[in-house]
Formats: sequence, structure tokens, C-alpha cells
Amino acid sequence: MTPSVAKVEMKDSGVSWVGPIPKTWDMRRTKFLFSLAQRPPHPEDGIVTAFRDGQVTLRSNRRTDGFTNALKEAGYQRVEKGDLVIHAMDAFAGAIGVSDSDGKCTPVYSCCVPSHDASAEFYARCVRTMATTGYVESLAKGIRERSTDFRWATFAEQLLPHPPKAEQDAIVAHLDRATSRIDAMVAKKTRFIELLREKRQALITHAVTKGLDPNVQMKDSGVEWLGEVPETWDTAPLKSFLQLRRDIVGSESSNTKLLSLTLQGVIERDLENPRGKMPASFDGYQRISAGEMVFCLFDMDETPRTVGVAPQDGMLTGAYTVFRPQGELWARYLYYFFLHVDEYKRLRPFYKGLRKTIRPGPFLSIQVPRPTEREAKAIVADLDSATTRIDTLIAKTERSIELLREHRTALITAAVTGKVDLSI
Repeated sequence: MTPSVAKVEMKDSGVSWVGPIPKTWDMRRTKFLFSLAQRPPHPEDGIVTAFRDGQVTLRSNRRTDGFTNALKEAGYQRVEKGDLVIHAMDAFAGAIGVSDSDGKCTPVYSCCVPSHDASAEFYARCVRTMATTGYVESLAKGIRERSTDFRWATFAEQLLPHPPKAEQDAIVAHLDRATSRIDAMVAKKTRFIELLREKRQALITHAVTKGLDPNVQMKDSGVEWLGEVPETWDTAPLKSFLQLRRDIVGSESSNTKLLSLTLQGVIERDLENPRGKMPASFDGYQRISAGEMVFCLFDMDETPRTVGVAPQDGMLTGAYTVFRPQGELWARYLYYFFLHVDEYKRLRPFYKGLRKTIRPGPFLSIQVPRPTEREAKAIVADLDSATTRIDTLIAKTERSIELLREHRTALITAAVTGKVDLSI
């Protein structure tokens, strides 16, 4: 999907991210389109936040968790509805938009008041385009990683496209209609993915707790945390399936793949482009072999995934616990069983102490359901097939969402630089 190209005579804008603009447009510096507001806050003002998706609203309208609240609101300023608000340190990531509320914000924000011939909504999209194209980041003078310092002094000198005010309003209306349709499709596809993941989890939970036979008779397992199990199953301690293994890496660690336990399972970390903080050294890291199981036996509330199976040889932090399974079949079965355990936080009663941990010994004593080997093979085969189909569909849907978002960004970029024919 590509925007319809404007059929008008164009001229060079002189700005790299803008490119050609219609001959009827000009380029103006921000300081001639906006003025910087510096207003004292009112006592009753709530805190306004600029989010990376472009929404600028009262924090209470969206969410209140995940923020650090200042003990003293030194330098706070008033925001008024209709201000173009820019987060100086987060502008590169899109924290730019028009405030939908009166309130107050920290001095790291620039609150910009439009002139009579400038639409705050049009220029919010314009400046967000500067961010998505990497232009804002290219202006960075700070030293913080993945951050900028895009304050008014820098913003005021930027050249921005300036169509006639009526055309600005028409572009905003066009984009509102187009992006609303795209956003609705993204929301629908996102909900579809949620339903697929719920179905995936439901299939796993049913298979590892009730088996595949819909007519099976159930019996009391004799283990309180397990409840009933199919009558052909019994229970066994984890030590029947797993053997503790701890092999600290040596000086050869620099040639070893670095693995990590994530929601996607055990994955290799990209050392050249790592996500998250890298350790200063790998002292205390442990070796793990392909097919071995890794468990996170600490901090149950904070850790979203308990279990993973190593897809390759490598090393991982000593905070995890590694076990060698008694064969691939039981590794696969236990992997699915602990996905069920994760979903319902079933290990919570076993965690002890302030740090909420399970020692390897007590962990290996936990009783788990044990199907017959024939049933275990059938369960694993069925879940491998079903989850692969669902995962493939999720990946295709995620890709379609990615393409829709790319189209949305391209549409906005084309519109605010005069390359969309609004008559179509």
C-alpha cells in the first residue's frame, strides 16, 4: 500500500527529511510558527505526559504505573489543551503531540503555542515525522545512549514545511480519516493475536492436565497442588525426570554463545546489538548444552517465564538453574507442563524467603503429573503440531501489523511534505 502521489508542481525544500514540496508551500523556522509557553502551574493541575505513540494527556487518563514521581515539583510548568508538547529527551522516539488536557509537566517538556497560521495538529505530525526519519536523533548533542536533548533552542531553528492554513487543516482531516482506518485494522489484528495466544495456552493447559482423550475418567492425584489427573496417569517428583547440572565456564567463554531465557524461550543474544545491559564479565556464568532445560527459580512475580529448553550449546547467567532431562520426550512434556504452571503461577506456594526462591533440592522434590510414555508422546506431538500452526499464524499477523504501521508512517510523511493528492 502506497499513498497517492500529489500531482502538483514541486520544488526543493532544502531540508533532507522533507525533500520536494509543492510550489505553493514555503519553509519556515519553528520560531515563526510557535512561541514557547512558560506558565506557572495551577495548584489543582494534574500531571501531563507525552507518550511515545504521540498521545499527550493527563497521566491519570492513561496509566499511573511505571513513572518516577518527583518529591519536589521544581520548575514544573502549566500545559494547556492545544499546546504542541515535546519531550526533550524522548522526542527521538516520538514523544511529541498536542495536549488534550490542561495540566502541568516537568521542565524537560517544551510547550509550544501555535501562531494564527499554524495548526498544532499538523505540526505535531510534522515533528513526529522528523523523529521517525531519524532527523531528531541526528541533531542530538547529548551523550546518553538512545536519547537526545531536543529542547526549544534547537527546535526553534528548524525549518518546517508551511502550507496555507486551510491546507494544513485539510491534511489533518485526511490523516485522521486514513489513520483511523489503519488503527482500527491494527486493533482488530492485535485482538486476533491475543485470542490466538489464549487458544494456544488453553490447548497446552488442557493437554498437560487432562490429556487428549475427552472421555477420560479423572482421579485424585493425591497431590494438593495438582488436584485430579487422568486415571491412567500417576505422579512423580521432578528428580525422576531431571538431573541438576552446573558447569561454570572458564577462560574460553569469549567464544561461547550467550543465551538468555525470555518469553520466546531460550534465545541467543546478539552481542553486537544487545538488548538490555551487558555484564562487565562472564565470571560465574554456566555452560548449557542443546536440549538441556533452564529454570528461573526466583522472583516469581517479576519473572514472566520459568522454563526453557536450550536450542544450542552456549552459556547463561548463573542465576538460572540448569537440568539435564532424562530424554527428549520428557523435556518436551515438562516444557509444556511448566508453560501451564507459568500461566497460572502455580509455583507460588513453593517459593520461600524474602527473595521468593526455590532451592534446586526442594524443586526436584515437587510432584508433577506423569502420563504413560505412549500418552506423553501423543501429547507432545499434538502440542508441537498445534502450537506450530498457531505460532505461524501469529507471526503472519504480526507481520501484517508491521506493514500497516509502515504504511501509516509513510502516509503521514507523504502528507505533511505535500506528496499526497488530497483530491483523491
